[in-house]
Amino acid sequence: MITTEVKTFSELTLQELYRILQLRSEVFVVEQDCVYQDIDGKDEKALHVLGFKNNKIIAYTRLFKAGDYFEYASIGRVVVAKNERAFKYGYDIMDVSIKAIKTHFKEQKIKISAQAHLKSFYNNCGFIEIGDEYLEDDIPHIAMIRE
Repeated sequence: MITTEVKTFSELTLQELYRILQLRSEVFVVEQDCVYQDIDGKDEKALHVLGFKNNKIIAYTRLFKAGDYFEYASIGRVVVAKNERAFKYGYDIMDVSIKAIKTHFKEQKIKISAQAHLKSFYNNCGFIEIGDEYLEDDIPHIAMIRE
């Protein structure tokens, strides 16, 4: 089981921010062999959901209220450390993220830009595909909505 915390950018400690950026880089840049600008200037607007195991950040998402990223509230940068994925912590971090959007933003509808190969994972989290697949940073993605 993981423990979670939801924080604004200014509430993050330097160590937490460093570990978040390290985890995102490990997965989205190195593991997926994708050169892209992860530090995009949007972290300051986001709520950050941190998943801890043994006092180490092993799962993470960032949340936006409607209008800050998409027309609806959104969840992005969904990541679980590679060596922790077998434990299905992605479901835990998504559950906390969905609840945090309802609690902090008072919003129900959530839009995500999901990597296409993870459609079934997001379907299991209550999201449905809208539109066609598209390339984002040379990786097939699909827009998905949860109402």
